[in-house]
Amino acid sequence: MSKETVLNIHELEYAVRDFKILKKVSLEVKKGEFVGVIGPNGSGKSTLLKNIYKVAVPDRGKIYVNGCDLAHMTNRQMAREIAVVAQENNTNFDFTVEEVVAMGRYPYKRMMEPLSDSDIAAVQQMVRTVEMEDFLKSSFLNLSGGEKQRVLIARALVQDTGLIILDEPTNHLDIGSQIRTLQLMKNSGKTILAALHDLGIASKYCDRIYVMFEGKILCKGKPDEIINAELIEKLYGVHAEVFGHHGRTFIDYQ
Repeated sequence: MSKETVLNIHELEYAVRDFKILKKVSLEVKKGEFVGVIGPNGSGKSTLLKNIYKVAVPDRGKIYVNGCDLAHMTNRQMAREIAVVAQENNTNFDFTVEEVVAMGRYPYKRMMEPLSDSDIAAVQQMVRTVEMEDFLKSSFLNLSGGEKQRVLIARALVQDTGLIILDEPTNHLDIGSQIRTLQLMKNSGKTILAALHDLGIASKYCDRIYVMFEGKILCKGKPDEIINAELIEKLYGVHAEVFGHHGRTFIDYQ
Protein backbone atom coordinates (compact mmCIF):
# COMPACT_ATOMS: atom_id res chain seq x y z
CA MET A 1 0.00 0.00 0.00
CA SER A 2 1.43 3.37 -0.99
CA LYS A 3 1.92 6.08 1.61
CA GLU A 4 -0.64 8.87 1.79
CA THR A 5 0.27 12.23 0.30
CA VAL A 6 0.80 14.96 2.89
CA LEU A 7 1.80 17.78 0.53
CA ASN A 8 0.85 18.10 -3.12
CA ILE A 9 1.91 21.11 -5.19
CA HIS A 10 0.54 21.38 -8.72
CA GLU A 11 2.04 23.69 -11.36
CA LEU A 12 2.81 26.54 -8.98
CA GLU A 13 3.74 29.89 -10.51
CA TYR A 14 4.95 33.01 -8.74
CA ALA A 15 6.31 36.28 -10.09
CA VAL A 16 7.56 39.57 -8.72
CA ARG A 17 6.47 42.29 -11.11
CA ASP A 18 7.10 40.65 -14.48
CA PHE A 19 9.92 38.35 -13.35
CA LYS A 20 8.83 34.72 -12.94
CA ILE A 21 10.51 33.08 -9.96
CA LEU A 22 8.51 29.84 -9.95
CA LYS A 23 7.54 28.26 -13.27
CA LYS A 24 4.94 25.48 -13.09
CA VAL A 25 6.54 23.78 -10.10
CA SER A 26 4.95 20.47 -9.08
CA LEU A 27 6.06 18.50 -6.04
CA GLU A 28 4.74 15.75 -3.79
CA VAL A 29 5.70 14.64 -0.29
CA LYS A 30 4.43 11.37 1.22
CA LYS A 31 3.81 10.73 4.90
CA GLY A 32 7.02 10.10 6.83
CA GLU A 33 9.36 11.20 4.01
CA PHE A 34 12.30 13.56 4.39
CA VAL A 35 12.30 15.38 1.04
CA GLY A 36 14.96 17.90 0.07
CA VAL A 37 14.89 20.77 -2.41
CA ILE A 38 18.33 21.65 -3.74
CA GLY A 39 19.63 24.09 -6.31
CA PRO A 40 21.86 27.15 -6.67
CA ASN A 41 21.08 30.52 -5.12
CA GLY A 42 18.24 32.19 -7.00
CA SER A 43 16.76 28.93 -8.24
CA GLY A 44 13.52 29.46 -6.30
CA LYS A 45 13.94 27.11 -3.30
CA SER A 46 13.08 29.57 -0.54
CA THR A 47 10.37 31.23 -2.62
CA LEU A 48 8.73 27.85 -3.09
CA LEU A 49 8.68 27.24 0.66
CA LYS A 50 7.34 30.74 1.35
CA ASN A 51 4.43 29.99 -0.96
CA ILE A 52 3.71 26.88 1.09
CA TYR A 53 3.61 28.70 4.43
CA LYS A 54 1.79 31.75 3.02
CA VAL A 55 4.48 34.42 3.27
CA ALA A 56 4.01 34.64 -0.51
CA VAL A 57 0.83 34.00 -2.50
CA PRO A 58 1.11 32.07 -5.78
CA ASP A 59 -0.15 33.58 -9.02
CA ARG A 60 -1.27 30.20 -10.34
CA GLY A 61 -1.35 26.58 -9.26
CA LYS A 62 -2.58 24.73 -6.22
CA ILE A 63 -1.13 23.59 -2.89
CA TYR A 64 -2.88 20.80 -1.01
CA VAL A 65 -2.03 19.78 2.55
CA ASN A 66 -3.55 16.48 3.61
CA GLY A 67 -5.99 16.84 0.74
CA CYS A 68 -7.16 20.35 1.71
CA ASP A 69 -6.63 23.42 -0.47
CA LEU A 70 -4.16 25.63 1.39
CA ALA A 71 -5.72 28.77 -0.13
CA HIS A 72 -8.93 28.07 1.80
CA MET A 73 -7.24 27.49 5.17
CA THR A 74 -7.11 30.13 7.87
CA ASN A 75 -3.72 30.84 9.43
CA ARG A 76 -4.79 28.93 12.55
CA GLN A 77 -5.85 25.92 10.50
CA MET A 78 -2.59 26.02 8.58
CA ALA A 79 -0.59 26.22 11.83
CA ARG A 80 -2.20 22.96 12.94
CA GLU A 81 -1.01 21.26 9.75
CA ILE A 82 2.39 22.88 9.03
CA ALA A 83 5.24 23.96 11.32
CA VAL A 84 7.99 26.14 9.89
CA VAL A 85 11.63 26.77 10.70
CA ALA A 86 12.34 29.73 8.43
CA GLN A 87 15.72 30.93 7.23
CA GLU A 88 15.20 34.42 8.63
CA ASN A 89 14.52 34.86 12.32
CA ASN A 90 13.12 38.31 13.02
CA THR A 91 12.31 37.88 16.71
CA ASN A 92 13.05 41.24 18.32
CA PHE A 93 11.21 40.78 21.60
CA ASP A 94 13.08 39.49 24.62
CA PHE A 95 11.36 36.12 25.11
CA THR A 96 12.86 33.30 27.11
CA VAL A 97 13.67 29.97 25.50
CA GLU A 98 10.66 28.44 27.26
CA GLU A 99 8.35 31.17 25.92
CA VAL A 100 9.59 30.76 22.35
CA VAL A 101 9.07 27.00 22.39
CA ALA A 102 5.63 27.45 24.00
CA MET A 103 4.54 29.49 20.97
CA GLY A 104 4.22 26.17 19.19
CA ARG A 105 1.16 25.36 21.31
CA TYR A 106 -0.74 28.60 20.48
CA PRO A 107 -2.58 27.24 17.39
CA TYR A 108 -4.47 24.94 19.76
CA LYS A 109 -5.41 27.61 22.32
CA ARG A 110 -8.23 30.13 22.39
CA MET A 111 -7.49 33.84 22.78
CA MET A 112 -5.84 34.47 26.16
CA GLU A 113 -6.20 30.81 27.14
CA PRO A 114 -3.26 29.78 29.34
CA LEU A 115 -1.11 26.76 28.67
CA SER A 116 -2.31 23.57 30.30
CA ASP A 117 -0.12 21.36 32.46
CA SER A 118 0.23 18.97 29.51
CA ASP A 119 1.31 21.88 27.27
CA ILE A 120 3.97 22.94 29.76
CA ALA A 121 5.19 19.37 30.13
CA ALA A 122 5.42 19.01 26.33
CA VAL A 123 7.40 22.25 26.06
CA GLN A 124 9.85 21.24 28.76
CA GLN A 125 10.27 17.77 27.28
CA MET A 126 11.02 19.21 23.84
CA VAL A 127 13.55 21.65 25.31
CA ARG A 128 15.30 18.64 26.83
CA THR A 129 15.11 16.80 23.51
CA VAL A 130 17.10 19.57 21.78
CA GLU A 131 19.49 19.72 24.77
CA MET A 132 18.59 23.30 25.74
CA GLU A 133 17.23 22.63 29.23
CA ASP A 134 20.04 24.65 30.84
CA PHE A 135 18.80 27.69 28.89
CA LEU A 136 15.08 27.34 29.72
CA LYS A 137 14.82 30.79 31.35
CA SER A 138 17.53 32.42 29.23
CA SER A 139 16.86 35.19 26.72
CA PHE A 140 16.42 33.86 23.20
CA LEU A 141 18.16 36.97 21.83
CA ASN A 142 21.36 36.15 23.71
CA LEU A 143 21.76 32.68 22.22
CA SER A 144 24.23 31.69 19.52
CA GLY A 145 23.00 30.90 16.02
CA GLY A 146 23.13 27.15 16.61
CA GLU A 147 21.34 27.45 19.95
CA LYS A 148 18.59 29.58 18.40
CA GLN A 149 18.14 27.00 15.67
CA ARG A 150 17.67 24.23 18.22
CA VAL A 151 15.04 26.30 20.05
CA LEU A 152 13.15 26.99 16.83
CA ILE A 153 13.21 23.29 15.97
CA ALA A 154 11.84 22.53 19.45
CA ARG A 155 9.03 25.02 18.79
CA ALA A 156 8.24 23.34 15.46
CA LEU A 157 8.20 19.87 17.05
CA VAL A 158 6.02 20.90 20.00
CA GLN A 159 3.57 22.37 17.49
CA ASP A 160 2.77 18.72 16.75
CA THR A 161 1.98 19.04 13.05
CA GLY A 162 2.30 16.28 10.50
CA LEU A 163 4.46 18.40 8.18
CA ILE A 164 7.52 20.51 8.99
CA ILE A 165 9.05 22.97 6.53
CA LEU A 166 12.76 23.74 6.92
CA ASP A 167 14.33 26.60 4.98
CA GLU A 168 18.12 26.15 4.94
CA PRO A 169 18.08 24.67 8.48
CA THR A 170 21.86 24.29 8.66
CA ASN A 171 22.69 27.78 7.39
CA HIS A 172 25.45 29.39 9.53
CA LEU A 173 25.80 26.27 11.72
CA ASP A 174 29.08 24.49 12.41
CA ILE A 175 29.44 20.87 11.28
CA GLY A 176 28.52 19.39 14.64
CA SER A 177 25.36 21.51 14.89
CA GLN A 178 24.44 20.62 11.30
CA ILE A 179 24.62 16.89 12.02
CA ARG A 180 22.71 17.15 15.30
CA THR A 181 20.01 19.30 13.71
CA LEU A 182 19.39 17.06 10.72
CA GLN A 183 19.62 13.86 12.76
CA LEU A 184 17.04 15.23 15.19
CA MET A 185 14.64 16.01 12.34
CA LYS A 186 15.29 12.67 10.65
CA ASN A 187 14.47 10.81 13.87
CA SER A 188 11.40 12.92 14.68
CA GLY A 189 9.00 10.74 12.70
CA LYS A 190 7.60 13.85 11.04
CA THR A 191 7.14 14.48 7.35
CA ILE A 192 9.84 16.96 6.33
CA LEU A 193 10.32 19.25 3.34
CA ALA A 194 13.66 21.06 3.50
CA ALA A 195 15.50 23.51 1.27
CA LEU A 196 19.18 22.56 1.51
CA HIS A 197 22.34 24.00 0.01
CA ASP A 198 24.78 21.25 1.03
CA LEU A 199 24.60 18.28 -1.36
CA GLY A 200 26.43 16.01 1.08
CA ILE A 201 23.90 16.78 3.80
CA ALA A 202 21.03 16.28 1.33
CA SER A 203 22.34 12.92 0.17
CA LYS A 204 22.79 11.68 3.74
CA TYR A 205 19.40 12.63 5.17
CA CYS A 206 16.90 12.93 2.31
CA ASP A 207 14.75 10.05 1.08
CA ARG A 208 14.12 11.94 -2.16
CA ILE A 209 15.35 15.16 -3.71
CA TYR A 210 13.84 17.74 -6.05
CA VAL A 211 16.40 19.77 -7.98
CA MET A 212 15.45 23.36 -8.82
CA PHE A 213 17.11 25.37 -11.55
CA GLU A 214 15.96 28.74 -12.90
CA GLY A 215 12.58 28.44 -11.22
CA LYS A 216 11.75 24.96 -12.49
CA ILE A 217 12.04 21.40 -11.25
CA LEU A 218 15.01 20.10 -13.23
CA CYS A 219 14.82 16.53 -11.95
CA LYS A 220 13.76 14.46 -8.95
CA GLY A 221 14.58 11.13 -7.36
CA LYS A 222 16.65 9.38 -4.71
CA PRO A 223 19.97 11.11 -3.96
CA ASP A 224 22.14 8.28 -5.30
CA GLU A 225 20.10 8.20 -8.50
CA ILE A 226 20.30 11.87 -9.48
CA ILE A 227 23.37 13.44 -7.85
CA ASN A 228 26.20 13.09 -10.34
CA ALA A 229 29.08 15.11 -11.77
CA GLU A 230 27.02 16.39 -14.73
CA LEU A 231 24.26 17.70 -12.45
CA ILE A 232 26.73 19.44 -10.13
CA GLU A 233 28.46 21.15 -13.04
CA LYS A 234 25.13 22.33 -14.48
CA LEU A 235 23.89 23.66 -11.16
CA TYR A 236 27.04 25.20 -9.73
CA GLY A 237 29.57 25.38 -12.57
CA VAL A 238 32.16 23.28 -10.75
CA HIS A 239 33.79 19.94 -11.54
CA ALA A 240 33.28 17.12 -9.05
CA GLU A 241 33.76 13.39 -8.67
CA VAL A 242 30.73 11.60 -7.23
CA PHE A 243 30.97 8.09 -5.81
CA GLY A 244 28.86 5.85 -3.60
CA HIS A 245 29.78 3.72 -0.61
CA HIS A 246 27.39 1.62 1.51
CA GLY A 247 24.39 3.46 0.11
CA ARG A 248 25.87 6.90 0.74
CA THR A 249 26.79 9.51 -1.87
CA PHE A 250 30.14 11.27 -1.51
CA ILE A 251 31.28 14.32 -3.48
CA ASP A 252 34.85 15.37 -4.14
CA TYR A 253 34.94 18.89 -5.61
CA GLN A 254 37.79 19.41 -8.05
